[in-house]
Amino acid sequence: MPKPVTSIETIAACCIAGRLRLLNRVVTKLYDDALRPLGLKASQLNILILTAKLGLARPGQVCEILQLDASTLSRNVKPLQAHGWMEVVPGKDARAQPFRLTPKGERLIEKAVPAWEEAQRRASDLLGNEGTSLLDKAARKLGMP
Repeated sequence: MPKPVTSIETIAACCIAGRLRLLNRVVTKLYDDALRPLGLKASQLNILILTAKLGLARPGQVCEILQLDASTLSRNVKPLQAHGWMEVVPGKDARAQPFRLTPKGERLIEKAVPAWEEAQRRASDLLGNEGTSLLDKAARKLGMP
């Protein structure tokens, strides 16, 4: 007589959240490893790129676009400022001061391109063409380009 499938086995075998979290850690490590020689993490590169696109980035706007809470954004921005890659633009509300890339930050992004390309290639190899296409489709559903 076959053994009945338990809830634990069902969740362990097919939980989307669990699989995505594992995949996120694996892929993030690929990018972090590639960017480490530059003193940069994938999470920080995402913030630098978005800031470059926005020109003048407001914390609330960045949090909304990247789906971050304010403390996570602050924790990631502080080292970027300390390295001189990003600067705060003084404003009326000290809690919501906008920030922008510095010329040094723009140069860092250009220096990061080869490392990013290598990580991108490795992540694409891991996901395969079908996986990459499905990821792109899901991202577009969330409003990403």
